[in-house]
Amino acid sequence: MNTQDLLFEIGCEELPPKNLRRLQDALAENIEQGLNKNQLKFEGIEKFSTPRRLAIIIRALESAQPDKTVDRRGPAVKAAFDNDGKPTKAALGFAASCGVGIDELGRLKSEKGEWLVYTQHIQGRKTPEIMPEIIKQTINMLPIAKKMRWGSGTVEFVRPVHWIVLIYGNTIIETEILGIKTGNETVGHRFHALKRIKIDEPDMYKTLLEEQGKVLVNMEERKEIIRSKANDAAKSVKGEALVEEALLDEIAAINEWPVPVLGEFNPDFLKLPKEVLITTMQSNQKYFPVKNEQDALLPYFITFSNIESRYPESIKRGNERVILPRLADAEFFWKQDTRQKLADRLPRLQNIVFQQKLGTLADKTDRVSYLVEHIATQLQADIGLAKRAAQLAKTDLLTEMVGEFASLQGIMGRYYALVDGEHEDVAWALEEQYYPKQAGAPIPTRQTSKILALAEKIDTLCGIFSAGLIPTGDKDPYALRRAALGILRIIIEGDLTLDVIDLVDVALAQFKHDFDKSETRQRVIDFIYDRLKGYCLDHGFSIDEFESVMAVRPAYPGDFMQRLKAVQVFRKMPEAESLAAANKRINNILKKAKDNIPDIVVGLQQSEEKHLLEVSEQTWDAVEPMLNNKDYTAALTRLAQLKEPVDQFFDHVMVNTDDVVLRKSRLALLKQLSRYFLKIADISKLQA
Repeated sequence: MNTQDLLFEIGCEELPPKNLRRLQDALAENIEQGLNKNQLKFEGIEKFSTPRRLAIIIRALESAQPDKTVDRRGPAVKAAFDNDGKPTKAALGFAASCGVGIDELGRLKSEKGEWLVYTQHIQGRKTPEIMPEIIKQTINMLPIAKKMRWGSGTVEFVRPVHWIVLIYGNTIIETEILGIKTGNETVGHRFHALKRIKIDEPDMYKTLLEEQGKVLVNMEERKEIIRSKANDAAKSVKGEALVEEALLDEIAAINEWPVPVLGEFNPDFLKLPKEVLITTMQSNQKYFPVKNEQDALLPYFITFSNIESRYPESIKRGNERVILPRLADAEFFWKQDTRQKLADRLPRLQNIVFQQKLGTLADKTDRVSYLVEHIATQLQADIGLAKRAAQLAKTDLLTEMVGEFASLQGIMGRYYALVDGEHEDVAWALEEQYYPKQAGAPIPTRQTSKILALAEKIDTLCGIFSAGLIPTGDKDPYALRRAALGILRIIIEGDLTLDVIDLVDVALAQFKHDFDKSETRQRVIDFIYDRLKGYCLDHGFSIDEFESVMAVRPAYPGDFMQRLKAVQVFRKMPEAESLAAANKRINNILKKAKDNIPDIVVGLQQSEEKHLLEVSEQTWDAVEPMLNNKDYTAALTRLAQLKEPVDQFFDHVMVNTDDVVLRKSRLALLKQLSRYFLKIADISKLQA
């Protein structure tokens, strides 16, 4: 079958920069789904986007769907003809519905009988006929939160549409999309290329736009050009551009022809915390800061203009004028904030509601202070430092700087605490209480920081659950999933010996509003263990390994991980499969047993069961000190030696004998054996 490339482009007013990549990806993904659904084969899809366009090129797209044969089954032959062999109404009706005579129907035989059948040959539809349908469906599926109308029409899109390109090979697919007739002419840069550009075939699209239109249409290539030019500009002042990926995406989304501009500012502003300067440049101005080899900021910034100006110095001076008042504001906020100590702001926390049922930030501070004392006591850490950090934890929210730049919460707390003369551990805890900020991000580094971060997250998690605001689907406004995962990561990766269920109980006990404590407790615990499941799977453990440890529900996350590692080692042993199956058999026998199973094993008769009892008790004597030392790998390795006597037992011993005393004794032996393994995990959960 013939194949050709297809180009589709939507040209419009400037698209929302923060949503551009998502729109580009969704367009390609939805088109791909439509092609697959319509059985149109292709080699691949290239996606493009700029501030004024979304486009895709489908490579080697087949010219039509494949032809297909469809068998339509009718009535059974017995019901299709009477005793004289004449067609019945059922047969005649089926033939009529197929638009053919009885003699054109075939027969379908199987083991279950014989039926009339009509075999229909359907010719595949042509690609130019199908593509407009796929494209229109794709557009309707794009993730557009708020659509616009323009002019007097009823068409809606994220921005007003000005042109549509739709060509297959060198032929225009003539249709109307978003109220615009399709063609083969695109539009270049708003200022550098005023004439329309004709695209004779899809392969010319990217080159023509760059050479004639002054448009770099591939977003990834545009990003790398911006990154490279930013670094080149920084090198000219012996620095390095601080390129944050989200900002790089945004700058690529507002420039079709990015031209770097190196600006500078008064070095006196470098006395401010570097995070303040970085946030001012990145958030307010969309500038890349410049740093030196020691990671200190230099008095320069890099921005990008979407035009090759004949007067670049004017653009440079204009940006320098714009950033000056921003930096002056930041300097003013710093001076104002440092006139008052963080501790002096504590009374004002009573005026800020954390959550209606949970009270103010002052109430939260009191709860967190209690929690940090409990945690610090468990860890034998410095209670005084932990409580001081908890007391000051939210005070920087009342500063001018954090009021202007919310992303600096915690960071400014650290700076202001150091200015106030607070202990360094307390200062760092104010910043690191928010760690980890996202998946894979660092956890707190200091003991006081870990304690405060745990207490803050446990309080929020339990509090919001107690208020009935449990996350559902994608909705998690209080970031409780991140909080729960953060709790687990801090305990596990921070090597803290803490009982997470105990922490939940202590936190829930502090809330005074009406709620079902028992139900809330279970929901919070289940929520935490569900996050632990995801954490374990992300770290290379299998679902059955997790379930085997989860069956014994260790309350200490670090202990949970040690058991999990031991199970993973155990399952690779040659004895693992047999012992897992034996444990599953033991569990089933014990579940079905109607007897009251004793804890003591007496009165065994056969050599195999006596041997199993002797070996298992010897094994337990060796395993018990290993468990006391949390050496679960060694313990499971030792328990694996029970394989042979267990196999011999099941090969030669009838557990459910009619002799009640003997049956109970054998059940007691199995119960004891199961209990040994359950001290670590339920290995019966392991799949072969």
